[in-house]
Amino acid sequence: MYPNEIMLRAERVIHLIEFKNVSKTYPNGVKGLKNVNLTIEQGEFVAIIGLSGAGKSTLIRTINRMIDVTEGQLIVDGVDVMTLHGKEMRRFRRKIGMIFQSFNLVTRSTAIKNVLTSMVPDMNFFQVLLGLFSKEQKMKALEALDKVGILDKAYTRCDQLSGGQQQRVALARTLNQSPSIILADEPVAALDPVTAHQVMADFQRINKELNISVLINIHHVDLALKYASRVIGIRAGEIVYDGPTSGVTQDVLDYIYNGASVPQAGE
Repeated sequence: MYPNEIMLRAERVIHLIEFKNVSKTYPNGVKGLKNVNLTIEQGEFVAIIGLSGAGKSTLIRTINRMIDVTEGQLIVDGVDVMTLHGKEMRRFRRKIGMIFQSFNLVTRSTAIKNVLTSMVPDMNFFQVLLGLFSKEQKMKALEALDKVGILDKAYTRCDQLSGGQQQRVALARTLNQSPSIILADEPVAALDPVTAHQVMADFQRINKELNISVLINIHHVDLALKYASRVIGIRAGEIVYDGPTSGVTQDVLDYIYNGASVPQAGE
């Protein structure tokens, strides 16, 4: 290897997530994303804000390829996600946790059983069929529930839990797969303001204590500014703001929301 080549490799920075001129056009012709360029590093807590239909969900869902990009390059942990298929794709997705507004729990099952489902991809057919989880797997699931403060609800059916508790079960299920990235698509939209703050505080604490990168698509700007360290503003599929929460002024919000009223928690 020549000295110049060694220097080039040393200078090359591997970002956790990197969008390079990424665009997404849906089959109906709608542009979900337009020429997006941004990088996200390990351990960041990023809130993505903008009007409904601006492209917030599209941006998040391209990262784990729930949505495929149509132009550009999306690199996650040094891998071009559009080159992944089959087992490679499944292994890749194991490193990325996903939280939804609707919780996506089996409500007739207990909290711990829902958390244990995150281990199913690593189990053989008969273990899954018979629900055979090891003592170590059960202990890990209990630890995940403890991290989000609902260890006492481990053996309670999810349909007997509040909305906030159900979202914490969903978060524990994600933590149980030991992700390096957590994507959350409107995780507090269905919660009351007090519970929304509690769940956002859980995301913030997990981000800081475990150094997991958290990207949240969020409707409520006040929650984004209170808990995230970085804000990305999207308008009509384009990134129009990318910077620290401290830099988000009223003028910036007016630009992101194009003069529309800015939604707050409880609205």
